[in-house]
Amino acid sequence: MTLVIKGGRLLCPERGTVEEGDVLCRDGLIEAVGPGVAAGAPAGAEVFDARGLLVVPGLIDMHVHLRDPGLEYKEDIVSGTRAAAAGGFTTVACMPNTSPVVDHAAMVSYIVGRARQVGVVNVLPIGAVTKGLAGKELAEIGDMSQAGIVGISDDGQPVWNGELMRTALQYSSMYGIPVIAHSEDRHLAEEGQMHYGAWSAVLGLRGIPAVAEAAMIARDCMLVELTGGRLHVAHVSTELSLSVIAWARARGIAVTCEVTPHHLTLTDEEVARTGYDTSTKVNPPLRGPADVEAMRKGLREGFIEAIGSDHAPHSRDDKDVEYNFAANGVIGLETTVPVLLTEIVGKGHADLVTVVRAMTLGPARILGLERKGRLAAGMDADLAILDLDHPWRIDPAAFKSKSRNTPFAGWEVRGLAAATVVAGRVVWRDGQICV
Repeated sequence: MTLVIKGGRLLCPERGTVEEGDVLCRDGLIEAVGPGVAAGAPAGAEVFDARGLLVVPGLIDMHVHLRDPGLEYKEDIVSGTRAAAAGGFTTVACMPNTSPVVDHAAMVSYIVGRARQVGVVNVLPIGAVTKGLAGKELAEIGDMSQAGIVGISDDGQPVWNGELMRTALQYSSMYGIPVIAHSEDRHLAEEGQMHYGAWSAVLGLRGIPAVAEAAMIARDCMLVELTGGRLHVAHVSTELSLSVIAWARARGIAVTCEVTPHHLTLTDEEVARTGYDTSTKVNPPLRGPADVEAMRKGLREGFIEAIGSDHAPHSRDDKDVEYNFAANGVIGLETTVPVLLTEIVGKGHADLVTVVRAMTLGPARILGLERKGRLAAGMDADLAILDLDHPWRIDPAAFKSKSRNTPFAGWEVRGLAAATVVAGRVVWRDGQICV
């Protein structure tokens, strides 16, 4: 199968360039990139006219909850991968907090096989650090690695036991995969509902202090130094946490981090502004203005290597309750691109190349995906074709996801995925799934 993407603006996150040209895809790989490439396409090739559009490597979301198996009423591989395609994502890495937990090779094989059968984008499983996410016994990391995981994480739960974390870092380094940490001291965060600060006091909600996140990052960084492992901090949210990571990197400790769109754009005041709307309840919580600015600065300067949506679908029963009892999490696969283009790029908090790099090359490097994240010959023919100027209003009722828990409902935004290409095949185009 041959696909030619003709006349687009090609953004190369590796070189940091944007130039007009074509992309020739054949048999699932990028064969050529550059001006005039379309002229050499074979007869009968499918041609996509990308004039006026931005062509980038397929977006990678390294922090997604597909809820499959066991929680399919919230999301499943069918709906989740369609939501990903609609958002311009060609690859998602899914977290293991399903039911049952992805803590052994058979569960990894189920996800890999199911995604091949019904998914429309690439699905890469992340295995659990501990059996059942219980924090008591190490999961079968070696078997899961052979079955196809790209990292291990107890996301949603911190790994309390320092000795278990030390062992996990040692084992994961043998297989070349990172430990992805949900960094939270649960004693400091106990029963917390939002960020600890002035707004938590005004609203009468128990707060979660910034040190609850930073303290666990500090412990884990020291364990990385001890073991020679590799740590990735999921959904970093505080200025203090970035200071700890900077300290660790200055010592040569291998630690990377990601930030979510909601931690780049919303503060804890949003809880008050929306009248306790549970779509603002996330873990880690929405933080203060100084923290949000620190996240933007970290992204802008390349200190934060990746953007992950932390797409966390929930049913109405999970969210349509009092704030104290609501589940944590928001969905993000279909809102990440427009929110970032509007609020981060559009308002000058970071440039377009930096944002695209954090959604392509950054996560590809962290997860060891050698044939993804770059716009070059020999790479997988995974591409996102973005319309940067299209104005629209975010309407959760139109989502491909099964869930509707977004704090961005009703936002007026600019930019979306005009088309998504996976392995040289157009899977999303003009607002429709094509497969």
